[in-house]
Amino acid sequence: MPPDTSDEPRVAAFFDLDKTIMAASSTFALGRGLRRRGMLPPHTAARSVYAHASYMVRGADHVQMERMRELLSDLVTGWDVEVVGEVVAEALEEVLVPLVYPEAAELIRWHQQFGRAVVIVSSAALEVVRPIGERLGADHVVGTSMEVVDGRYTGVIDYYAYGAHKAESVRALAEEHGFDLDASYAYSDSATDLPMLSAVGRPHAVNPDRQLVAHAELLGWPVLHFAPPPAAPRNLNSVAVPSATTVGAVGAVGAVGAVGVGWYLARRRRR
Repeated sequence: MPPDTSDEPRVAAFFDLDKTIMAASSTFALGRGLRRRGMLPPHTAARSVYAHASYMVRGADHVQMERMRELLSDLVTGWDVEVVGEVVAEALEEVLVPLVYPEAAELIRWHQQFGRAVVIVSSAALEVVRPIGERLGADHVVGTSMEVVDGRYTGVIDYYAYGAHKAESVRALAEEHGFDLDASYAYSDSATDLPMLSAVGRPHAVNPDRQLVAHAELLGWPVLHFAPPPAAPRNLNSVAVPSATTVGAVGAVGAVGAVGVGWYLARRRRR
């Protein structure tokens, strides 16, 4: 049973999605379903594949994130919102869930066990982030929102959840829900998320790009390396959760919590 945290400040764990919780871009993982419905013509599909390959190999810097924004805007213009929802629903179990790092799912459940709010903060579209967040049991999600007129996307991006905007969302949620950011956690793979990581007291780099590695080493942030997911379990609830005794034994609770997370996951991989 989780410990009684009623006298403690509210703590949250903020997670990036792509390459932090999932081993690929959640948006581009929907390509098959979109192509099947004729929503992704060959020239656009080729452009998307190139962008995704570049993202997976090199990560995303500010220039690439702006290009991804332009691509997203071009890609969705004219799409039917209901059809996109159907594509996401169909892909959730067969495509998206198997891309979740088992260690990320375990880490999320570890935070939940100790009564911490789990928040996914992603530049992916809300239509993608929301069902993934629900599947993982997240308390809140933040994602990119796009303008809809007459049930179709116009291509106008109302809110791009990227860079400093992520940090603004984190602070807004903290204000709304009373989260103690100094005691809270954040996880990301990309240096573009440095504003979000710097907004909390316990930042972690996950499978980080070179720039984030350098920053983490300079500031002494824990660095986690998640192994590529195998044919991941369809039911994320089947992923084992460390008991309160185990977590306490590795020193992952209390003042050493930030370091304890990395120590615990590294120890588990060795076993």
